[in-house]
Amino acid sequence: MTVRASTGRRIGVSGAAVAVAGALTSALGYLVPVIGARGLDAADLGALATVLAIAAIASVPGTGLQIAVAVHRARHPSATAARAGWLTAALCAGVVALLAPIAGPLLDLPLAVILLLAVQTFTVVAAGRWLGELQGAGRFLRLAAGMTVLATGRYGGLIAGLLLGAGLTGSMAIGAVVSLLIPPVLAVLARVPADHGGLGITARQIVTACSATLAMLIVSYADLILARHLLPAADSGAYAVGTVLTKGALWAPQVVTVLALPRLAQGSRRALTVAAGLVAGCGALLILASAVAGELAFRLAGGPDYVSLAEYAPVFAATGACYALVFVLVNAQVAAGARWPAAPLWAATVLLVVTTEWLVPHTFTAIMWSALGAAVLALAGTAAAAVVSKVWVRASAGGHRSLG
Repeated sequence: MTVRASTGRRIGVSGAAVAVAGALTSALGYLVPVIGARGLDAADLGALATVLAIAAIASVPGTGLQIAVAVHRARHPSATAARAGWLTAALCAGVVALLAPIAGPLLDLPLAVILLLAVQTFTVVAAGRWLGELQGAGRFLRLAAGMTVLATGRYGGLIAGLLLGAGLTGSMAIGAVVSLLIPPVLAVLARVPADHGGLGITARQIVTACSATLAMLIVSYADLILARHLLPAADSGAYAVGTVLTKGALWAPQVVTVLALPRLAQGSRRALTVAAGLVAGCGALLILASAVAGELAFRLAGGPDYVSLAEYAPVFAATGACYALVFVLVNAQVAAGARWPAAPLWAATVLLVVTTEWLVPHTFTAIMWSALGAAVLALAGTAAAAVVSKVWVRASAGGHRSLG
């Protein structure tokens, strides 16, 4: 009992630390446009919002890299992913830089801003290597510290520049300089030698994890984009408030997946069962809470002007709860070495687009119910794929070129 209690306390402390680090990341990301709105003119504020959107997309491979490295490290404790991390970061930064001549005129962004964004992309994506090694080794307190370092380096300089009145380009420059501190600080925090001599991570492992992460991001935001495209401005704004509940139900239990991933990579069926059960339970509680206190939920998400939408709160929460379970199962498939873990997500995205564009009325409720239907289908498809691929059995990664 003493050992079990000690283990429980350790997991609880680790989970709390990771959750706090995740909340800090979200808070700093939220502060950037809030502060920008008070210090930039309308044109520069729009440019800042565009840059943040590009940065969010460009940083997706960093999350995929972290997942792939965590899985690989959990299976091969002596392995490292130094070369893979630098190559992935350089590729992502290079793509952003190469798009500068096109994206600049098209999006009305200064060339310097896009090039500075490329620098930040490099450091943010590269961070995925060290975070993955810490996660795969089960060093969750250090992982939480690393997440804090990444969040501070990613947003701290930009926030400081905006507060100092440096303008868009000046703030981006300060942000880029501060972000250069992320890799060396994380390297010290992780304390991983340059080469352990273990099995190197493969290109397919990284691509699979990155594509799964990208699919998860797109399918969970597709309804918001479609609402913006298909609904009048007022209705699309109301829908955006509703999706705050969706994202809350999606991301609230994700600390469970973070803690479970190393065990999933080691083929633990029990870890998958426990993780899925905890996430499902959290989702059920959030749906129930939104049903009981829908007015409060919409008041907190958007203000008193949106309390009339309270009856729809459980639907938005249910959509997020389904995607939270999908996230667990997709990570389990990535951990098991499945080849196409994102396939059900891409299928659900296509179906949602077709349904909302051509098969249902262009109304608030039609898009909302279509989004829930897509989430349910994505969950069913991912669960079926998990059963077929037997996610608790580790797949062989042999035959692929090592990037370690």
